[in-house]
Amino acid sequence: MASFGSKRVVSAIFILISMMVPSLATVYTVGDSTGWTMGNDYSTWTSGKTFTVGDSLVFNYGGGHTVDEVSASDYNTCTVGNAITSDSSGATTVALKTAGTHYFICGVIGHCGSGMKIAVTAQAASSSGTTTPSGTATPTSGSGTPSDTPATTSPSGTNTSIYKPSSNNIPESASSTLSPFVAVMATCVALFFMMVFEL
Repeated sequence: MASFGSKRVVSAIFILISMMVPSLATVYTVGDSTGWTMGNDYSTWTSGKTFTVGDSLVFNYGGGHTVDEVSASDYNTCTVGNAITSDSSGATTVALKTAGTHYFICGVIGHCGSGMKIAVTAQAASSSGTTTPSGTATPTSGSGTPSDTPATTSPSGTNTSIYKPSSNNIPESASSTLSPFVAVMATCVALFFMMVFEL
């Protein structure tokens, strides 16, 4: 039987290892370095990306803009004033909590028609933690010309969840962190093995 001190060392090692285990969510910065601005073609930005429930979108923008989640009808007609949710903080984080298409526009009159609209389709995660590829966005209008407005780099949204990308092919707009849920689960497994093998 191992001594109490060696059990603590082994426990600490298992905890550190378990914290390195990745989860399967990705954080996407909308528009990459240009951010949430007029004149972008966000359908081009979403092209080739597969969004999954659990992923997050980070909108970085200057004053005078908003991020409004809207219905499909309001998205298609650029109707403002009927937002499901709205934020104007300059750094908005939106968690994709449900499968299906999520529609976002800038709620300032005229900005949606100038390209500040994006539709993102989130796929349900399969039981193995992978996603099935499919189209990810509804086409949007816009000239595709990037704006000269710099994007902020540190979002201050209210969502404090932590994420890790699902593959080694990390898009420019994706960032990675560790999942506390996965770390806790790995720690529980490690403790179970320690008890079984009396480490």
